Amino acid sequence: MPVIGITTQTLEAIPDQLPRCWIMSQRYVQVLTSAGAIPWVIPLLEGNEAALRRIYERLDGLFLPGGVDVDPAAYGEPRTTLCGRTDAARDWTELLLSRWALADRKPVLAVCRGAQLINVAVGGSLYQDVTAQHPEAIKHDHFPVGGRRRDELAHEVHLAPGSRLQRLLATESLAVNSMHHQGIARLAPGLVPVATSPDGLIEGVEAANGQFLIGVQWHPEDLVDVDPRMARLFAAFIEAARRA
Repeated sequence: MPVIGITTQTLEAIPDQLPRCWIMSQRYVQVLTSAGAIPWVIPLLEGNEAALRRIYERLDGLFLPGGVDVDPAAYGEPRTTLCGRTDAARDWTELLLSRWALADRKPVLAVCRGAQLINVAVGGSLYQDVTAQHPEAIKHDHFPVGGRRRDELAHEVHLAPGSRLQRLLATESLAVNSMHHQGIARLAPGLVPVATSPDGLIEGVEAANGQFLIGVQWHPEDLVDVDPRMARLFAAFIEAARRA
């Protein structure tokens, strides 16, 4: 069974309750484990490259989950008031692991923030807020508040014919959930856009060199029960990691 690294996020200290913690949704672990992975939840050891390298070398694949905004400093832009909460230790750790995985052609699956992070890792940029900065943007920030569910189908995406993503999902369009306010602006060299929303926002990327690298802007882990095709993403990722 392949070992899959799953990065975490910083939870700031809660006075009189908890010290500073590293956290991540159990849903990612459950779906990956169901697909055949041995999960390795990775701490954000900012500055400790040697320890992270030892962890990385034991991984067969890297999974980058959703979460807080990527700091604009990572793609060379000043932070504006449009940018939300960030996590410097997470940015540093994920950028390091992603660049290693890309250099070694180790399988990578990335969702939401993860897809954005991959784009930044290889030289792309982000919209700090899609609504404000992307021309003719539709609503993307369908966050699960006010009774909304995480598996709510918010809009359609079009999949590029012949792409790995299109072949896996066996369709050229499908409805997805949408829980983000940032998105890919300038696509990085080496990445190919393979899914777009009705307003033209890039919602899926793959590696141009054939490496198993899929990044999707939606949250497939929350859709596997309402659209079984989403499970194919995780199954294909685990199979690629097993072969690696």
